[in-house]
Amino acid sequence: MDVVNLWPLLGIGVVMLGFLLKFNPVLVVLVAGIITGLAALMPIREILAQLGEGFLKTRTLPVILLLPLAVIGLAERHGLKQQAQNFIKNLKGATVGRLLTVYLAARESTAALGLTSLGGHPQMVRPLLAPMAEALAEQRWPSIPERIREKVKAMAAATDNIGLFFGEDIFVAFGAIVLMHTFLRESGIETDPLHIALWGIPTALCAFAIHAYRLRQMDLMLRRLQAQAAGVEGNSPTSAVAPATTSGDQV
Repeated sequence: MDVVNLWPLLGIGVVMLGFLLKFNPVLVVLVAGIITGLAALMPIREILAQLGEGFLKTRTLPVILLLPLAVIGLAERHGLKQQAQNFIKNLKGATVGRLLTVYLAARESTAALGLTSLGGHPQMVRPLLAPMAEALAEQRWPSIPERIREKVKAMAAATDNIGLFFGEDIFVAFGAIVLMHTFLRESGIETDPLHIALWGIPTALCAFAIHAYRLRQMDLMLRRLQAQAAGVEGNSPTSAVAPATTSGDQV
């Protein structure tokens, strides 16, 4: 019976410990790779060669990730957030729930076609979706509390996550579908990747219906909290004293 060397799994512990202690991620991954190689009894020369080869293969990845962020940051500096808020305020009948429901449908549909990069937190939620939802909430409730404002932003981020997660499961070339197909085939079960993808449609429709209902409930919650806040302000001692002061001045 062959003995399996489990010491290379120490690298996982190093990664978890480094992220928990908030060390530099690049340094954590580098140290974890070296420890994993040493635990696997690899020569130090081979470890360095593997690290160098991995760097050469992914050296263009930071450019791909950072270039869109730079463009988005430049657009935000020149008023992207303000223009998005002004645009959404001019739409009659728009609410936070309706806006996020439309985005959910668009995000899930495009993800089902494999266009997962059309949305996302850095390029869509933070610069556009969250400010637009925040503007709609402020339009109906100018003195909206910070806690409710953060809840609106969180729901915008959650909408993007749900649309992407359940939409990409319909795309036949998605990695999870390929993984399931490979696993089932190795287990002696022959399946068609397209058949697996089609079974993701009912789940995606259910996820859309459930989250759309949640967004509808959020609209009702905002309306109810706004009415309660308006009632409290109307019954506050300050509003009751103001008319008496005015009548005393007239006398």
